[in-house]
Amino acid sequence: MKATPSTAVAQGGNASNDKISTIHPDIIQSHILTRLDGPSLASLACASSQLHVLSTQENLWQNICSSTWPSVNHARVLEIISTFPSGHRSFFSDSFPFLDPQLSRLDVNSFTLPTELISAVDIYYQDKIIYSKVEETKTSSSWFLCSPFRVDLLDLKDSVPTSIKYFGGSKDDTWLKHLEENLSLSWIIIDPTRKKAVNMSSRRAVSVQRHWLTGDVQVRFGMVMGEEERRGSSRELVDCRVVVTCGGKEGGETHVREVSMVMEDMEGKGLNGKDSLVILEGVMESGRRKKGNGNEGKEKHVEFEERKRQRKERIQRKERIFDLVCITVGVACFVTFWSAMLFR
Repeated sequence: MKATPSTAVAQGGNASNDKISTIHPDIIQSHILTRLDGPSLASLACASSQLHVLSTQENLWQNICSSTWPSVNHARVLEIISTFPSGHRSFFSDSFPFLDPQLSRLDVNSFTLPTELISAVDIYYQDKIIYSKVEETKTSSSWFLCSPFRVDLLDLKDSVPTSIKYFGGSKDDTWLKHLEENLSLSWIIIDPTRKKAVNMSSRRAVSVQRHWLTGDVQVRFGMVMGEEERRGSSRELVDCRVVVTCGGKEGGETHVREVSMVMEDMEGKGLNGKDSLVILEGVMESGRRKKGNGNEGKEKHVEFEERKRQRKERIQRKERIFDLVCITVGVACFVTFWSAMLFR
């Protein structure tokens, strides 16, 4: 179980600092710091200069990153992390989940787009890893930049067996609720050139539903991103959607059949590769974090779906009004034409 720094140490009181200075650094590192999670270790580093030196050791942060995200043990990812300004400490700071990614107005021409993105993905069931993969995506081709943005971790014919019993065929939604509460996902996007990373997944699933055709269960994660609200202007939102599709035989093993990421605007259209890269770079540069209860992802998702529904209704109303005007003008022209013919 992870320990939490005491209030006295976290506040950096003089008495506590004097007591800490009498403890041998090896004892602090071996018996205290190794028991802390990332946020606790970062807080402890602010308590005193001595603790800062001890708490910023690379091996501590490498162990935390490895235990939090097993995918970072991949050789390619380790190589990239070694180039980060403060190694694994910088990587953890970048990858700790973004909860409120409000961006300044984005300019497509203001970014040097990356030529490659690395995805480090981990899926957990009841906090135990069930799937882990690192995917490299080349982003410089004209095909990628112009096509809808999509990253797939599994081929169509592939699936990954798990130890989870499958009950998705039941009409009862209890199992779907169970997956929503117990399945979690981390999807870290790494830009090797800029030495930046960002976690694009929500803490928890934002929705769970059955596929209308196959009957497979789709568990959705992701992040809703938007520009900062300005007076007199509406806020444009973009949904980074991560979908985990699970299938199997009733009572047998659950198989992970799809793990994918797409970008969608408020009209339900998929963003192309170029626009998606700009958004990802914007989140890496200026995304904000704030404390929350872990349900922020679902709340943002519900807001996004409601805003999308309202926009669709507005568009449909405008189209109906336009159609009515066209019909009225057409009828008026028809009546005028035949009146003119009758009185000629």
